[in-house]
Amino acid sequence: MSFLGLGGGQPQLSSAQKIQNAESELDLVTDMFNKLVDNCHKKCINNANYADGALDKTEANCLDRCVSKYFETNVKVGEQMQTMGQTFNGAGKL
Repeated sequence: MSFLGLGGGQPQLSSAQKIQNAESELDLVTDMFNKLVDNCHKKCINNANYADGALDKTEANCLDRCVSKYFETNVKVGEQMQTMGQTFNGAGKL
């Protein structure tokens, strides 16, 4: 049992804190999506060919690979950051 009988786990978040956390997470996801769209569009879409409303096969393949690589990289970076965070948190514990 912890000090004064209060639970030893993580403190409960208030509704306002939960809303703020959700808004922050939404901002991060939106930012990642916008970067993905911008980067893959610049890399894969031929601006001179905007008269054609459909993607050609080369553009579609490029976009597919670009999005796949973007998400794979994002997962790997996230995993590495978690590992670093766990190592950092573990070093601070007695």
